[in-house]
Amino acid sequence: MNDLLTNLLKLQAFEFNETAQKASEAEIAELKAKIPQPILCHYERLVARGKKGVALVRNQVCTGCHMRLPIGTVNTLMQGQDIQLCDSCGRYLCLPVEAPASESQATPESVSKPPKRSRKRKALASIPV
Repeated sequence: MNDLLTNLLKLQAFEFNETAQKASEAEIAELKAKIPQPILCHYERLVARGKKGVALVRNQVCTGCHMRLPIGTVNTLMQGQDIQLCDSCGRYLCLPVEAPASESQATPESVSKPPKRSRKRKALASIPV
């Protein structure tokens, strides 16, 4: 399933001019040939409306419509079992590519909290007994 989403992302990058290199008609046709017809038809329907066909998922939120996704949808994407559509906007959902492990394991400096001060109690001498 990851190959399918990768091909959709490449096609989207070429069609929306997100890459520095220009894609030839042959490259676009080759990518479209690798994508199954029902998925390609749905993608092209979204593109015809001026929308991007694939949206990334960040913090369990679709970046296309900014709506929170069900945890089951995100779980299926994380496992790579099946492709998923956003329930709100209809875009294909894709998880962002993770950074290399050496960068993600960098620990931030721990911030030490100042010691707690004890509260001064009011003098009980002012209260008559």
